[in-house]
Amino acid sequence: MIRLFATPDGLMIEKHARFYRPAEPVDFDAVFRANDPAAFVERLAETATEVDAPDPSLLRAPLGSQEVWAAGVTYLRSKDARREESEDAGGGDFYDKVYSADRPELFFKASPHRVAGPGDDVRLRADSHWNVPEPELTLAINHQGKIFGYTIGNDMSSRDIEGANPLYLPQAKVYDRSAGLGPCLAVMPPPPPETVIQIEIRRDAGTVFSGQTEIAQIKRSLPSLAEWLFREDRFPAGCYLMTGTGIVPPDRFTLRSGDEIRITIEPIGTLLNRVR
Repeated sequence: MIRLFATPDGLMIEKHARFYRPAEPVDFDAVFRANDPAAFVERLAETATEVDAPDPSLLRAPLGSQEVWAAGVTYLRSKDARREESEDAGGGDFYDKVYSADRPELFFKASPHRVAGPGDDVRLRADSHWNVPEPELTLAINHQGKIFGYTIGNDMSSRDIEGANPLYLPQAKVYDRSAGLGPCLAVMPPPPPETVIQIEIRRDAGTVFSGQTEIAQIKRSLPSLAEWLFREDRFPAGCYLMTGTGIVPPDRFTLRSGDEIRITIEPIGTLLNRVR
C-alpha cells in the first residue's frame, strides 16, 4: 500500500511509514489519468526524495479536478432509515425498491471546490433542522473506470429535506462543503470484508454519538457500483465514488455548529471534520 497526501507544496508519498516528495511536480490528476495508477505511483516512489512527514494541520483533500459521486441505499440500515424518514411524504417504498433493484442509486455529490479536506469545516444547511454525517468508504476510480484506491468520505446529509420529498435529494446532499474527503488516498488492493468503518461525534469535549459497521454489510459489489457510474458517462480525470453508509445516528439526532466528526477506516486513517 502507498498513501498519497495533498500538501501546500504538492503531492507527498508515504511508503513503509516513510515519506517522499516526487522528483518532478505531479498532481492527483496525473495519478487518476494513468492507465495503471498503482504502477504509476510505484514509479514515482522509486525516484522520490525522502522528506519529513507532512504537518497534519496543512493537509488538503486528496483530489485535483475529480468530481465526487455517491451511491445510496447500499446498506440495509440505510434503506430502513430512508424509508422511515420519507413515509409521510409517500416515498417510503422507493428505498425498498432501489435496495433490491439491479440498478443502484447514484447521484452527484460535489465538485472539487465544495469538498472539505482533513481538519476543514463541513457545513450545515441554514434551511434544515436535521443534519447528519454519513461515514463512507470512498472509491478512487481512474479515467478508464478502474478502482485503484480508497479514501474516507463524509457525506453530509439534510435528512428532513430528503424526507419531505425524495425529489429534494439534490438539495439535501449537494451544497457548499457538503462533502469531506481524506486524510489521504490509499493506493491498495480492495480492503477485506471485515474492514471496520467507525464514526465518533464529539460535542463540548464529550462523545454524543459513536458507531461502526463493516464493509461486508454493503449489499452491492464495489466494482459493480463503479461499472454503473461509468456505464453512460465519462470522467477524463477520474472520479471518487462514496459507497453508502451503514451507520445512522438515532432518530432526530442532529449535528450542531462546533461538533467534531471523526471517521476512521484502517489502514486509510482518520478523517476529521468540524461543523459550522
